[in-house]
Formats: sequence, structure tokens, C-alpha cells
Amino acid sequence: MVEIRPIHQFVVTADQMRQIEGRVFAAGMPVAALMEKVAQRITQRIEDLYSCGAGDRVGVLVGPGHNGGDALVVARELHFKGCQVRLYQPFEKMKELTQAHAQYCRSLGISFVEHVNALQECDLLIDGLFGFGLERSLEGEIADAIAQLNQMKIPIVSIDLPSGLHTDTGQVLGMAIQATHTLCLGLWKLGLLQDQALEWVGKAELIDFDLPLTDIQAVLEQEPQIQRITPQAAIAHLPLTRSPTAHKYTVGHLLLVAGSRRYGGAATLAGLGARASGVGMLSIAVPESIKPVLSQLLPEALIIGCPETESGAIAAFPADLELEKYSAIACGPGMTLDALPVVRAVLDSQRSLVLDADGLNALAHLGTLKTLQNRSASTVLTPHLGEFKRLFPELEDAVTCRIAAVRQAATQTGAIVLLKGARVAIADSHTVWINPDSTAALARGGSGDVLTGLTGGLLAQAIASPSSVSHLDVVKSATWWHAQAGILAAQERTVLGVEPQTLASYLIPLLASVTT
Repeated sequence: MVEIRPIHQFVVTADQMRQIEGRVFAAGMPVAALMEKVAQRITQRIEDLYSCGAGDRVGVLVGPGHNGGDALVVARELHFKGCQVRLYQPFEKMKELTQAHAQYCRSLGISFVEHVNALQECDLLIDGLFGFGLERSLEGEIADAIAQLNQMKIPIVSIDLPSGLHTDTGQVLGMAIQATHTLCLGLWKLGLLQDQALEWVGKAELIDFDLPLTDIQAVLEQEPQIQRITPQAAIAHLPLTRSPTAHKYTVGHLLLVAGSRRYGGAATLAGLGARASGVGMLSIAVPESIKPVLSQLLPEALIIGCPETESGAIAAFPADLELEKYSAIACGPGMTLDALPVVRAVLDSQRSLVLDADGLNALAHLGTLKTLQNRSASTVLTPHLGEFKRLFPELEDAVTCRIAAVRQAATQTGAIVLLKGARVAIADSHTVWINPDSTAALARGGSGDVLTGLTGGLLAQAIASPSSVSHLDVVKSATWWHAQAGILAAQERTVLGVEPQTLASYLIPLLASVTT
């Protein structure tokens, strides 16, 4: 998992990509030379993925711009390797360089077809219709053609991003190619990491064609505002460093506040996540009535039985419980809104805090978002989309672009905000980080509770240990670890076999597999 260049974590908008390319061309790089280089790398990757060779039938979709030019160079190279190439070029007017490549392909005797139906016997399709920067909706004949291509059930490799997707929002502009693979060129485009794009993107990977880092940084600055969480960055902090003389009191004490008579399992699942984090001490505050169950399932934890309401929620903390003695607090899973006084007490503490589930719902109910700015310790909010809308109703429209929404939420609260979804987005007031890989196996009640405990446990360790790991880095590592454990579990058990307890049991095996 070695990444040669830091650009693998950078994410750009269409406008930023234009600026970077403009600098490269202004410095003297010929457009034609760059197109050849890019297309050669695309061709090589397609060969690696599909073993294209003599006799293979490949259909190539050619657009009017330089994305179409890239596709034509790929078509030419595959033709030289013996593939039976068919070109579908639905546009008469093309950029000059693209037109020149089309002319050369004709001179080589490569077949041009007028209708997409002529591609239905192909073994592979290559989508070079539209690259980054498309803003208009695709309608009419081209939309109909794309719809037919999607119905053919032939593998499709899209160059840069599937034609028809908005580069920044990932939204479908009328109609879009449903790709099997997307080979993103140069730098990751923001739209590819938006939840709404995922069913169109397929498996995405970056084709690095050596854009100069100086040009990238000139446009994105030294710390780009949107970045991907890479395995290398996540693993750099896992497991958290501890002294050879460490003991249980020096590697963090987490207080987990969770559960109710109705949702007792949430406290258990969060506890299992915290256990896997390696935190030195784990205390779990639960309603008195479910204390015996927790004591059996998590025998190493200190289970604190709390007075409870008639509904079975935590009514208050015991009088002798001192919140300030804990390294960090994780609060919310399964508590119900009847535990409002407890959430208020946690918010009033000066301990670093992970707030999830009913902790977030209580925060929305209390209307105390602005008070988060006054907390002297860090706050981590981990909402799913529904909770996010309740917390930030004024940002609901911005949720169509999750990255913009989570950044605004972090700026507004001063908190680290983790917006759950197929592609988790994490923001502080400076940067948004996107976790690019996950699995639908995590779409089960309780998976988020495991993440709460895991995050809280890592945070408690980072605070207690003489570590330079930032709280943001802790949240990023926990998110990546949680998702990768789900991916590993799904590979071995299918997406149906990753209930939250199983997910928690895969956290340590996953970590062992990537750090040894």
C-alpha cells in the first residue's frame, strides 16, 4: 500500500483542475504530448484490468473534447495490440487535436459506427464522451445512447469520470454512464467521492501522470481544503504509540455513557468498539437495570449503574461520579431523549467528547449548538444524515454536497464533525477529509455504535499518552479502521454476515493484517 506521491490524498474541483492544467500548459508542456502520456497510462491500466489482446472486441465512446482525444489514443493503441476496435463518435464538431486523432484512426482502418447498437457484441466499452467540467444536462440522442449502453451489461471503463456526472457534486446531469471502473486522471475529482455518484462510478482509481507538485500546491495551497484518507495516513497512527512502561492508568480512561432499558444493546456494541481500541480503562455508565448484562458481556469494563427514569433511561449520574477524572467521554448510543439531563451534564464538562445518536438528538433538542464553541476540550459530532438535518436545519440544502455541508457545520460549532454515509466526510474548521472506501455491509443498526466506542477509546488514549496525534487524526484513523474491518468481514462472510458484533470482532484482525 505504498503511495509514491502525496497527491493521492488531494481532491479537486473542476475549477481547480482547470487552473492546475493551465499552469502546466503555460509552462510549456504541449497538450498533445500530455495527451499521449495520459492515454498510454490508461491503456496500460485497461490491459492490466481486462487483459485486452488479439481478437478482443472493444467499443470506444468518443466525445468532442480532450477526453475524447484520450479515448482515441487508447483506441489506437488497443488496435495495434490486435483488438477489434469500434469507435462511436456521436459529435461532428470536435476540438482540433481530437479531430486529428480521429482522422488518424480512420486512416488505420479502425471501424466507426453510427449507432450504439453496433457495440452490443463488444467485450469491453471505454467511455471517453465527457471529462471533467460538464455542467449541462445530457438530453436527446446522447442521453438515449447512454441509456442503451447501460442496459447492455458490458463492462465500461470511464476515463476521468463517468460521462454525465457533475465533477463537483457527483449528481447525474440528465443521464450518466454506469461505469464498472473509473480511471480518474491526475487528481481525484470531488464528485467521485460524493455518495450520490457511487452507483455510477464503479471501482475508482487514480492514474497519476506526474503533474508537478509545485503547480498543484500553487492552486490548492500547502494544505488542500479537501483530502482523502489514505491507508498510509490512517495506519501511521495505528496502533497508538505507548511507552514500554505503560500501565492501564497511563493509556487512557474512557467513560462511555450509553444504553437504556429499551436499547441496551447499543451500550454493549459501543463497549465492544472501545475494547478493540486498546484503551487502558473503560467505564460504562448505563441504567441500573441493564448493568448485569453489561457486566457479563464486558467483564473488563467498570459498569456504573445509574438511576433511571420510568422509561428505563439514565436519569442522572451517581453522586460520586466525577466526569473530570476521565480522559474522554463518548455519549449517546441507545440513550433515548429521556436522558437529556445527562447529556447536558456531559456537555458542561471539560472533557473531550464524542457525541453520537441520542446524544446528538439531545443536543438538537436543547438548542445548545453555539455553546460548543465555548467548550475548552474538543468535541466530536458523529451524525448520520437524519441527525445532521436535525442539528443543522439551515444546512439541509447543502447536504446535496456533503463536503460543503460538513465544512459549514464544523465552522459553525468549532467541533470535529463526522457525517456518516457511504463515503464518510470529516471536517474541522480548515479541512474536509473523505474516507474513500467502505461497504454496504455496514448499513445495519449498531454499526455506528461500534464506531462511537472505537473513536472514544482512541481519543482517550491520545489524550492520556505523550502522543503528538491530533484529535482530528484520531477520528480519521478510527473511521478508516472501522470501514476496513467491515470490508474484510464482508469479504469473508458476505454483506449479509456483518452484524455489529461481528464487525467489532474484525477490528483487531484487520489492524494486525495491515500493520505487520
